[in-house]
Amino acid sequence: MIREKVKNLWKLCFNDSEEFTELYFRLRYNNDINIAIQSGEEVIAALQMLPYPMTFEGEDIHTAYISGACTHPDYRNRGVMHELLSQAFARMLHNNVALSTLIPAEPWLFDYYGRSGYAPVFRYAEETFIASGTPTADTDLTLEMSAEYTEKRYEYLDRKLRERPCCIQHTEEDFQVIIADLQLGQGFVCTLSNGEEITALAITYPIGKANWRIGEIVSDTPATKTLLLQHICQSLNLPSIRVLTPPATGESQLLGMARIINAKTMLQLYATAHPELELSIHLTDEQVSANNGYYYLNNGKYMNSAKRLPGSHLALTIGELTEKIFATSSPYMSLMLN
Repeated sequence: MIREKVKNLWKLCFNDSEEFTELYFRLRYNNDINIAIQSGEEVIAALQMLPYPMTFEGEDIHTAYISGACTHPDYRNRGVMHELLSQAFARMLHNNVALSTLIPAEPWLFDYYGRSGYAPVFRYAEETFIASGTPTADTDLTLEMSAEYTEKRYEYLDRKLRERPCCIQHTEEDFQVIIADLQLGQGFVCTLSNGEEITALAITYPIGKANWRIGEIVSDTPATKTLLLQHICQSLNLPSIRVLTPPATGESQLLGMARIINAKTMLQLYATAHPELELSIHLTDEQVSANNGYYYLNNGKYMNSAKRLPGSHLALTIGELTEKIFATSSPYMSLMLN
C-alpha cells in the first residue's frame, strides 16, 4: 500500500520513464529504507535511504544515500522535506549509519541541502579520450562487451574500487541493479582480459544518439586502461568517448554532498588517521542533537564531553565539520548511484 503511494508521488514529481520507475521500485525500493510523511491517507513527501559501504581512512563505514527525495507540489515551501530529513537522520543514527550522501538533481539544491547540514565534498573529472590519438597496441588481451552479470566482473570492480582510500563502494546486489539499468539503457560492462583474468573494466552507456560515456573505469595499469578505451571506441565506431574519473589535479566538477550523522564515529576515525592533530571543537547540529557538544583530538586519541573544558575551541556546524574532515581525503562517488 505505502509502496504504491510513494510510487505515485515519484511519478508526479519526476520525469523518469515508466521502465526506469518500475525497475527502481522492483530492485531498489523497500519499505525498510523508505521514510514518508502523510496527510491523511496521502503520502505528501518521501525519500529512500539506500545503504552503501564506504572506505574512509582505512576503514569501512556505513552510509545512507538519499534517493527519490520529493514533496507533493501542493505541500512545497512548508518545511515538509526539512522535517522528513530530520526523521531520516534519526533513523540513520539508530541504524549505526555514520554518513549520509546525496547527489542534488538541480544546482539550487546544493544550497537547500546545505541548510540541513550537507556539505559539497564529492567531485569528478571528465576527460575526452580520442581514439586516433593513440595507436592500438597489438596484445593478447581481448575485449568483451556485455550487459550480463557475472561474479568475476563484480569481484574485479569491487577489488579495484577498494584500492581507493575514500570512496563509495558497491555491493554485489547493487552491481546487479547497475546491470539491470545498463540493460534498460542499452549500455555495457566492457572488460579487457587475457582469457582468465580481467585487466580492465568500464561501465559504458550511450548519451543521446551518437555519444557514449564511461561512467566508471578501473584497470590494473594505465596501459590496460588506454587499451580498453581504444577497443571500446573501435567496437562502437567512435572517434572519441567521454570518461568520468576521480579528480586528480586540474579542473573538476562538483557532483555530490555528504553529511555526518554520527560525529563520534567520524571524529574517532579522523583522529586515528591524523595523530599530528591537536584540536578542540565546539560542534552544533540543529537536527541531530546527539552530535552537539565538545570534542577533543590529540595524539590520535579522541574524546567528547557535554561540558566545555578549559581552552579555546573551534566553533563548527555539522556541515563545516563534514567539509573539514573531507578536505584532504579526496572523497569519490561514481555516477552509477541512483
